[in-house]
Amino acid sequence: MKKEIRSLIQKKRKTMHFSEVSEKSRRIKDHLFSMKEFIDAETILFYVSYDNEVNTHEMIQESLRMKKHLVVPVSEVKTRTIICSTLVNWDDLSFGAFNILEPRKDCIEQIATESIDLIIIPGIAFDCKGNRIGHGKGYYDRLLQKNLHTHRFGLAFELQIVEKIPTGKHDRKVEKIITEDRIIDCSTSRSH
Repeated sequence: MKKEIRSLIQKKRKTMHFSEVSEKSRRIKDHLFSMKEFIDAETILFYVSYDNEVNTHEMIQESLRMKKHLVVPVSEVKTRTIICSTLVNWDDLSFGAFNILEPRKDCIEQIATESIDLIIIPGIAFDCKGNRIGHGKGYYDRLLQKNLHTHRFGLAFELQIVEKIPTGKHDRKVEKIITEDRIIDCSTSRSH
């Protein structure tokens, strides 16, 4: 079931034109940046977007200008885990595992996940209860197992919101999902 949902949503997302991704990502950024949890957060982990995901590049650069303490993931492929590394300058990023931008080896500065106030999580599909489907490797589920007190927000285009996602015991939920049209509070499944 998850494979079918993943495949269907990836196909839909691939049909989005660059200008549509940019415009909808900008609207998502505006929602996120106006939220109390974002404003209050001192340390934020952002995924670095690729391949028609909600684009976080501008969000990261603007957060750096706002003097937020920025953290980005480094994929530890052998253990399928994420190392959380401080990001000081956008230029410290280069293509790493899976061809995703991550800090160059000489710029990796690991920080404890407990010190992160807000984690911005990617996903291929989400449902309104906060369940998500990622790429199926479990990197973010493993990260979130360690970190239960941090705010966890998913960024998604409306076309990535599905009726129901089947879940397993290792799957970790997000608290809120931010789309171009709404903010979904997953604890109540309310949108505003």
